[in-house]
Amino acid sequence: MFLQSIACEILLIQLKFSLSDGPKKTSVSASPSGAMVEGSSVTLTCNSKASPPVDTYTCSGCGCTPNMLLLMLCPNVAVIQCCNCKKSSVAKKFKLKYSLSDSPKNTSVSVSPSGNIVEGNSVTLTCNSKANPPVDTYIWFKRNGAEISQRGSRKGYYITNITSEDSGQYYCVATNGQGTGTSTLYTVNVQYSPKNISVSVSPSGDIVEGSSVTLACNSKANPPVDIYTWFKKNGTELSLRGTAQNYIIIDIRPLDSGEYYCEAKNKYGTANSTAVSVNVVCK
Repeated sequence: MFLQSIACEILLIQLKFSLSDGPKKTSVSASPSGAMVEGSSVTLTCNSKASPPVDTYTCSGCGCTPNMLLLMLCPNVAVIQCCNCKKSSVAKKFKLKYSLSDSPKNTSVSVSPSGNIVEGNSVTLTCNSKANPPVDTYIWFKRNGAEISQRGSRKGYYITNITSEDSGQYYCVATNGQGTGTSTLYTVNVQYSPKNISVSVSPSGDIVEGSSVTLACNSKANPPVDIYTWFKKNGTELSLRGTAQNYIIIDIRPLDSGEYYCEAKNKYGTANSTAVSVNVVCK
């Protein structure tokens, strides 16, 4: 009988030992589940199987209870570590990752290729934005002074064979289910060789012998014209007359009569004006 009693006591000790166990299958669950909107509340629950029940919970970055309520959910708590180690020699850590639903942010415009934009080339403007869920609608606008016009509805806005008329300020608006984001203005500065070259004469009309006359070379160019050259045509004869934007003739004489034109040049090319007639009359 005595031996039988000892055997029963040993069996009970073994049974109690087998029933006591450290935390297992520790996990974290979130409520509500799925995508979470910034600024909302979420409850993170630390779940574990243990005998006896877990009596200590710890979390990285904050105190932890079996049910931890996070108010004003924000991106810097996107990873939660929960561990319970009171009854276990090794802490068990689990990460709960969740994504934040948010309207487009950091919306900006980039251009390709980079560097100077030259007339005749092709250019791509890209609308960049951070959003969750991803941006589903893009709209491009061009602002030229007070005028605003819609230009495209894709992430990339493509301009082939770009011209000086495409110069201006561009911006994009990115939209998802949470809201919109607007980029800052991006200036497109198209560079081109001289165009629309013309000559103006002052004073206009017939020019009286002995007076002064100014011929001005007018041009559109980007960058501005850096070299002007003046020529006089008299029949088949062609002569160089000046190298400034304005060609000034002081005390003009009848032999100065003839046709004049200018040549304008910048880093991208050269263009000539049509010739204008200068007619000098005697006093």
